[in-house]
Amino acid sequence: MKFNPEKCRIPDEIGKPFIDPEEIWDFINNTKSTPERVRALIQKSLNKERLTMEETAVLVNTTDPALVEEIKEGARELKRRIYGNRIVLFAPLYVGNYCVNNCKYCGFRSSNLEQVRTTLTDEEFVHNIEALEEDGQKRLILVYGESPKYSPEFIAHTTRLAYSVHKGNGSIRRVNINAAPLDVEGFRIVKEAGIGTYQIFQETYHPEAYKWYHPANTIKGNYEWRLTSMDRAQQAGIDDNGLGILFGLYDWRFEVLAMIRHTNHLEACFNVGPHTISFPRIKDASGLNIDTKYFVDDETFEKIIAIFRLAVPYTGMILTARETAEFRAKAIQYGISQIDGGTNLQIGDYKYHHEEEEKNSDKVENQNLHREQFKIGDDRNLGEIIEELLDHNFIPSFCTACYRLGRTGEHFMEFSVPGFIKRYCTPNAILTLSEYLVDYATPEVAAKGWKVIENNIVNVDEKFRDELLKRIERIKQGERDLYF
Repeated sequence: MKFNPEKCRIPDEIGKPFIDPEEIWDFINNTKSTPERVRALIQKSLNKERLTMEETAVLVNTTDPALVEEIKEGARELKRRIYGNRIVLFAPLYVGNYCVNNCKYCGFRSSNLEQVRTTLTDEEFVHNIEALEEDGQKRLILVYGESPKYSPEFIAHTTRLAYSVHKGNGSIRRVNINAAPLDVEGFRIVKEAGIGTYQIFQETYHPEAYKWYHPANTIKGNYEWRLTSMDRAQQAGIDDNGLGILFGLYDWRFEVLAMIRHTNHLEACFNVGPHTISFPRIKDASGLNIDTKYFVDDETFEKIIAIFRLAVPYTGMILTARETAEFRAKAIQYGISQIDGGTNLQIGDYKYHHEEEEKNSDKVENQNLHREQFKIGDDRNLGEIIEELLDHNFIPSFCTACYRLGRTGEHFMEFSVPGFIKRYCTPNAILTLSEYLVDYATPEVAAKGWKVIENNIVNVDEKFRDELLKRIERIKQGERDLYF
């Protein structure tokens, strides 16, 4: 696979800053949107070609409601062509919330004396992994505050520990990480532990805004160190990188183009784009007190998601339980391909919730912002989310095959950029759904699930179909962890 990154004002060099705010604003201020260009760019995206910054600016500057609807429809069609009906599911597990940073928007900030600080012990960590496995989870993202307590060695230890836990038929097959930027050696240490994607969000790409939200003399106060963190991860062999913007900190138009600039940088330096892009939006947090000037409303947020789907066709897009169930249902249509399910943000809370729901058969609702990073909007359990997806003919997927077969980084791009990845993803999604239906689903959900499999199996590549049917039967007979 060979990308064609554009030449920008600041040349792309490994480990060197690449964001030029004036260049980005020039694109925003001087790019015109016309119906002809918008439609041509939608078609370019449907041909699975990434958009340039100038081309993305055309979509960003589109304000005509009818054209915005065409952008959304284009994103919906592109998602169908590349991802089919599958939605990847995962769960976040907060390992510890000690943090030396003092980010103005975060409940974990060091000046927040009301935040209850804790780090899971190994025993507590294992109990929470078991609770997650008993719900059917296979994919985790481990989240850590930015503190020397959470060293590369500690992250590697918790990663290995997560993989070692097996409750019944349960197993964790992919551990992704959201933690502080590391040096190259630190990234090598966590790479050796078998992590999947390493997520680091720039939060805002605007240098001055970044400086205001992230006080100096903290880990996060160094804009350039954070900006070049994915370069160091690539140098260490971690080729699945997760980027993200916290919408609401600065002008969304700037952030969108800056993310495309970051994508271009990775393509230019490493011949690989971001594995995932995340879309967190400012939500309430313990002691939150920031200006709402740049907050993004739902309508604009839908447009942003659709633009990204078209601008970077090959990249997985994540929308977390920060958002409501209603909004996530909309966003899935426009390009979101991964969501979390059954999310609890309070450290150690999965075990508590699991035990209480077993006792009471009722959902436990006890969000406490002094014990969490931010307020979540979708507090449904995993089973409820899966049932809703099935009701809309989506295939809930826990697939980890690409990561475990070495289809990562540049190799993954060879399949994903042309849109070939669906050949593997759909049958693998069906296999992981089959496991869930046999091991964890209620009879009602299982009936819906087998019907969805029946509806979608006809869309599977013929060379996989017969073998897929055989493997489903093997799962029903007790085998697990089958994949293409």
